[in-house]
Amino acid sequence: MSQTERTIACEEIAAHPEFQPLLAIPGIVVDLRYATPDNFVGRNVYGGLDCAYLRREAADALQQAAAWLSRHQPDVQLVVLDALRPQRVQEALWAELAGTPLTQYLAHPARRSIHSFGMAVDATLMDAQGHELDMGTGFDEMTAASHPEFEAEQLAQGGLTASQLTHRGWLRAAMRFAGFQTINTEWWHFDFGDRDLVRRTLPLVI
Repeated sequence: MSQTERTIACEEIAAHPEFQPLLAIPGIVVDLRYATPDNFVGRNVYGGLDCAYLRREAADALQQAAAWLSRHQPDVQLVVLDALRPQRVQEALWAELAGTPLTQYLAHPARRSIHSFGMAVDATLMDAQGHELDMGTGFDEMTAASHPEFEAEQLAQGGLTASQLTHRGWLRAAMRFAGFQTINTEWWHFDFGDRDLVRRTLPLVI
C-alpha cells in the first residue's frame, strides 16, 4: 500500500458521509451474494461486515439506471448482487482462486478492485414475479459464456440464445445510460468513473 493511499475501515462506512446505503436507493432489489453461501466460494465471505453500501456518486448513478429501466421496462427491476467489497474480502476471494486460471475474474488485491472503493456494482435483472431474468449463465459463473466479448461466438455456437442476450442488453443499456462501464469478462460487473482516477484519488475500504 502506498504511503499516500487513504483507507477507511468497513466498520466505519455506516457513519461516513461519502457513502450511501443500498437500501436508500429506490427502484432496486438488494441480494448481496457474498453475504450468503450462494456464491462460488460456497460460504458467507463478508462474515459480520455490512457491505450494502456504495459511494454517493455511484449510488446516485445506480438510482438513475433503475429509473431509466423503469421507464423502458416497467416490469423489470435491477438486482444488486455485490457492491462495496472491502479489501480484506478481495484478499480472501483471491486466496480461494490463487494458482488457478480463475484469477482472471478478480482484480489482484495489490491492484485494488473498484469494488473496494465503493465504485463498482454487480447486477442482474428481475421480473415482476421476482424471478431473475435468464442471462445465459449465473452470477460468478466463470466460463466463456459469461464474457461479453464472446457473446457473438456463443450465440453462433448455441451457447447463448438471442433472448438471453436481449436481457443482458437491457441491463447494459440501463447501466451505461447512468455512466457505468462494462468489462469484457463478466456480464454482471459495472464500474463507475474512471478506474485509474478512482484508484489514485479515492480512499480504499479495508
